[in-house]
Amino acid sequence: MSDRRPGDFLPPLVRQLRDPLGLGRAAQSRKSARLTPRTKTADRVVKSICPYCAVGCGQKVYVKDEKVVQIEGDPDSPISRGRLCPKGAASEQYVNSVYRETRVKYRRPGATSWEHLDLDTAMDMIADRVIATRAATWEDATSDGMPLNRTRGFGLLGGATLDSEENYLIKKFFTAMGAIQIENQARI
Repeated sequence: MSDRRPGDFLPPLVRQLRDPLGLGRAAQSRKSARLTPRTKTADRVVKSICPYCAVGCGQKVYVKDEKVVQIEGDPDSPISRGRLCPKGAASEQYVNSVYRETRVKYRRPGATSWEHLDLDTAMDMIADRVIATRAATWEDATSDGMPLNRTRGFGLLGGATLDSEENYLIKKFFTAMGAIQIENQARI
């Protein structure tokens, strides 16, 4: 026995005339009436922030079997109040895309192709280069003996999705390393 009312089998135009706002049953097809939302079958919901711009829209990330199945706007977010731009609304595709790179890629100087490195090797290479650059470009003092204690050999340009706490720690780290070129493209 079907749980549909007799009027549900009317042509779409007639159903819309009965419901001029196009809400509820008037907007459903027979197929869509049988579907279950991905959000209903999720094991858990994780609150997050959209990774795209500096606005910081709230997201609800629905997870099933440790895989992201849906991302929607978070109505509790005071910034976006449940709304997402097209990029934020499509961020589930970013997470689950077959084209998403999940390994470190490195192209050696003069090479014509990329190679894959494990994360520990890549992190060690970065640390070695930062330390070597700092040592090679360190400036103790000006020509007249005034202290500088800086390097202009590296700097930082932060991304838009860094929050205040991350920016604080990054600023502290780079300042302690002697860097003076520290900037963030957005301040949220």
